[in-house]
Amino acid sequence: MKLYCLSGHPTLPCNVLKFKSTTIMLDCGLDTTSALHFLPLPLVHSQLFSKLPGWVSKDGAINLDKELKECAGRVFVDSQPEFCLPEQELLDLSTIDVILISNYHCMMALPYITENTGFTGTVYATEPTLQIGRLLMEELVAFMERVPKAQSATCWKNKEIQRLLPGPLKDAVDVWAWKRCYGTQEVNSALSKVQLVGYSQKVELFGAVQVTPLSSGYSLGSSNWIIQSHHEKVSYVSGSSLLTTHPQPMDQTSLKNSDVLILTGLTQIPTANPDGMLGEFCSNLAMTIRAGGNVLVPCYSSGVIYDLLECLYQFMDSANLGSAPFYFISPVANSSLEFSQIFAEWLCQNKQSKVYLPEPPFPHAELIQTNKLKHYPSIHGDFSSEFRQPCVVFTGHPSLRFGDVVHFMELWGKSSLNTVIFTEPDFSYLDALAPYQPLAMKCVYCPIDTRLNFHQVTKLLKEVQPVHVVCPEPYTQPPPSQSHRSDLMLELQPAPMPYRRCAVLSLPFRRRYERIHLLPELAKSLVPSEIKPGISVATVSAVLQSKDNKHVLQPVPKAAPAPPSKKRKRVIEEPPELLAPKPLLSGAVPLEPFLATLHKHGIMEVKVEETADGHILHLQAEDALIQLEEDGTHIVSDSEPLRATLRDLVLRFLQKL
Repeated sequence: MKLYCLSGHPTLPCNVLKFKSTTIMLDCGLDTTSALHFLPLPLVHSQLFSKLPGWVSKDGAINLDKELKECAGRVFVDSQPEFCLPEQELLDLSTIDVILISNYHCMMALPYITENTGFTGTVYATEPTLQIGRLLMEELVAFMERVPKAQSATCWKNKEIQRLLPGPLKDAVDVWAWKRCYGTQEVNSALSKVQLVGYSQKVELFGAVQVTPLSSGYSLGSSNWIIQSHHEKVSYVSGSSLLTTHPQPMDQTSLKNSDVLILTGLTQIPTANPDGMLGEFCSNLAMTIRAGGNVLVPCYSSGVIYDLLECLYQFMDSANLGSAPFYFISPVANSSLEFSQIFAEWLCQNKQSKVYLPEPPFPHAELIQTNKLKHYPSIHGDFSSEFRQPCVVFTGHPSLRFGDVVHFMELWGKSSLNTVIFTEPDFSYLDALAPYQPLAMKCVYCPIDTRLNFHQVTKLLKEVQPVHVVCPEPYTQPPPSQSHRSDLMLELQPAPMPYRRCAVLSLPFRRRYERIHLLPELAKSLVPSEIKPGISVATVSAVLQSKDNKHVLQPVPKAAPAPPSKKRKRVIEEPPELLAPKPLLSGAVPLEPFLATLHKHGIMEVKVEETADGHILHLQAEDALIQLEEDGTHIVSDSEPLRATLRDLVLRFLQKL
């Protein structure tokens, strides 16, 4: 069993498992943090970003003023942002049989994997994962296509040039794996390969293994996966949560008795408590609105935003925020809010019960009805005529490099009354803000990540007790900034197996058994013999047929009689006669009783020699030798009658099957 690691990012995994003649890809996350090295894409003409000086090395030897621009003391790439893809050279992607998706954040690289690689397999995901994943992909494509950039910057990626660039560009890794965003056609083609599954639904793969999604408690439709054969079990835990938020709670019991547990997607901010962060978010928002300022929340169009809106709904009246409007701006804002209300069976019990009242499970439906929350596809059109301040704006992208958020950063950045609140933990907020400096607006970092922390996962692993744990390398050591915090790493016995990008792990796990089916007529002919209490053995002569990874023992076919013929008889080779199998022997020959038996039969002079495997008996008068070993007995004698007598004496102590 082998694991190919195509991504080293702990929360955006992409691994390939080779297990029992199947090749299974586990997630295909897209690392968008590479976008932080690029200039923002403004929706309207920008005074700030249109007049930036090009970058030239101090000695003037390297002039990349067309590709690189200096902004706020740093150097950025002036082209459409590119994303870091999973490794594509480690194995042939056309050999992948299936792709299992655990949540919508971990499927953003799907079009790069399924299109133009020869992939012909199937993708399995739950319905909310597919639909919300589609929204996030369509939003990403819309952000890029609204602000097209003609040139593509590639010269700076040359190794010799890159090492001479100022940081952090100089330290960017895998830059040749960075690619521009896919298009709508590729998104539709990739998602047409998805087959929908429900929680606990068992899916057979070629008769070899069975895969089953389990609720992971992190987001709508998010799953952990069980991959098992009759005798082996692999659990894949990715992006799971034990907190009581809007999704169905995590299914932990099904993870028990795993031979291997692959663990990814733990919280990115283990020191921050999500409830505390929500409280801080609400109080900072209220403070800004009361002072007459605006609040900007860069966020994804699905996920934490539902919890933020619910929290604000409960907090608003007590904080006297009655008049300030909330705007949600995204090309897929309307679909996202509607989808969250219709996936009732994927929600926690409390929200499910509301559907039968009938009430909308999320309070943002009421916020929309009362005109408290308004949603728009972009800042153009209706929004510009209905926009009033002070207000709260939820919009993307959290990297601050593309989407409507770029416009609001420029619009509100110069006033200290305004606040930008970062809730998504995927990006360093200081790097995200770098091209907008100097900023007058207040910046608040309230990262909300409900995924498992190290304390929770250690407790979970103690309960489910897998034999082996595999995890990303960063989980096996404390964070570099807090090297003294041994509680911020996985400390397990035995130690987990770490992986990094481009690693190939041979999992310490051997397949020992295979299930074989007996046909009823063959089973009827068996005569079991009990060799010890509760264990019976029977000999069988049969034909083993293996097809579609299923093995069947069938009776040996009888030879068909030759048809009568008037022509001259030809010699027909008859099939060999089926002989009765020789009896199998089991048990051990005990030394003292055997010596007593030899004495009874007149063999007196026996010299016993002890060996590593048993005993050697020298019959001195008869000039013969008997070797008694754990798994066999050897009789050496020139006299055939004596050999036969000794054989019969040995057989008295053994059981025949």
